[in-house]
Amino acid sequence: MKVPPIKKTGTTTVGMICKDGVVLAAEKKSTLGYLVASKESIKILPIEDHIAITIAGASGDAQALARYMKAECKLFSIQTNRKITTQAAATLLSNILQSGRWTFLPYMVQLLIAGYDDSGPSIFSLDPIGSIEEEKKFFSTGSGSPIALGVLEDKYKDGISVEEGIKLAAKAIRAAIERDIASGGKTIDIAVITKEGFRLLEKEKVENALKV
Repeated sequence: MKVPPIKKTGTTTVGMICKDGVVLAAEKKSTLGYLVASKESIKILPIEDHIAITIAGASGDAQALARYMKAECKLFSIQTNRKITTQAAATLLSNILQSGRWTFLPYMVQLLIAGYDDSGPSIFSLDPIGSIEEEKKFFSTGSGSPIALGVLEDKYKDGISVEEGIKLAAKAIRAAIERDIASGGKTIDIAVITKEGFRLLEKEKVENALKV
């Protein structure tokens, strides 16, 4: 059977370790080849109240993985009477992606999984076949990631606060939108994960961060 061609998709997501939490950011354009499929795509998905993933790649695969992870993390919580750690969730996601290698096609995604637990803030990056890396400072995924990474390399500093991280993440995503044709949308989503849990920022706060 002939494998159908995979349409090129575009995205930019950012994850950043801060002194008191994790900052995640993503633009909102969804593309299908040269077609803008949506300007309001959601690319930051909570899977627990202290863990979230950012998605780049095939939206259907990413959304299915998010549902899978939500169910598995809930089951873990029920069976053990405790919340899964970010590292354990990342390992679980890696195993799911690895299992996809032996099916017709692997999951066509590039993911960040981030959270805040007893060990503090952490971020892990994963490729379509389950390779996993812990990112000690920051990382970016998607077609606009080279541009975003340039901004992060230049401006990131150890011990950055969440408030500073929000402004830097906004700047990195904005730079990618301006230079990567596959990244865009009407606005940017920014989320923070601290010891209080996951929180998606209000539109007004994101707009204020973009003004800096």
